[in-house]
Amino acid sequence: MLQLSGITKNYGTRQVLDNVSFTVANNRLTGFVGGNGAGKTTTMRIILGVLAADGGDITMNGQPLQTAQRRHFGYMPEERGLYPKMEVLDQVAYIARLHGYTKRDATQKATALLEELDLGARLGDKIEALSLGNQQRVQIAASLVHDPEVLILDEPFSGLDPIAVDTVAQVLQARAAKGVAVLFSSHQLDVVERLCDDLVIIAAGQVRAAGSREALREQHASHQYELATTADTGWLRSQPGIQVTAFDGGTAQFIAAEPTAADAALRTALTHGDVISFTPLRPTLAQIFKEVIQ
Repeated sequence: MLQLSGITKNYGTRQVLDNVSFTVANNRLTGFVGGNGAGKTTTMRIILGVLAADGGDITMNGQPLQTAQRRHFGYMPEERGLYPKMEVLDQVAYIARLHGYTKRDATQKATALLEELDLGARLGDKIEALSLGNQQRVQIAASLVHDPEVLILDEPFSGLDPIAVDTVAQVLQARAAKGVAVLFSSHQLDVVERLCDDLVIIAAGQVRAAGSREALREQHASHQYELATTADTGWLRSQPGIQVTAFDGGTAQFIAAEPTAADAALRTALTHGDVISFTPLRPTLAQIFKEVIQ
């Protein structure tokens, strides 16, 4: 488990990270989201030791993070880090060799990983001949080929089509299932919401929300409900303590000022017709994101 506690970072007089604290747990995918300039990449580079923090601590399994442990990290930067003239298999095998694998083992591991990422037909192609999405998958393979204990990915889904997103997601989920702690940033909130177990939302260098996906959705729920009946639900607009947010004949979504107002609305609905469903609604990641960064 990777633990960040009170991390601060300044560039001159500008503070870019302010008391950043969160956990990246083993066996879990942690989504790291925030707008441009929020501090995601700086945080990742401090974890990797590329940048030094001005304050705070990072521990691994309860002990101060050391350089030797970072050698077992996998990292994919947002910027391309590939040699364009190298062939795909040679590129990934070369990275494995840098981590101490023999030529034979490196080739075998690289081949298996590239096939897992649906690049088996492109092993002999030069990197520069690939689409940007395929280059992205090669870069992901390079971060995984040495079987890291911690995986840190900066925008891994950028430039990928929906099929490729599913392929990469399955690969990351498989690594997490084997005990890897995975931290990834992404602007694609729908992908983050579907894939991650835990969330960290950062804005202006401060963590605004952190925790499991379901706990955050529960925490930020705002007494919102959906009511479906056999009758018109227009009467909800005049119901005390109710704010209608969406309406379509017999179906309406609304926010209740308090739970008792929702209960009263349900009782009133029963006097107008049959109730098909009455469902509490929890916020999406996009809604939580907008709420906490304001």
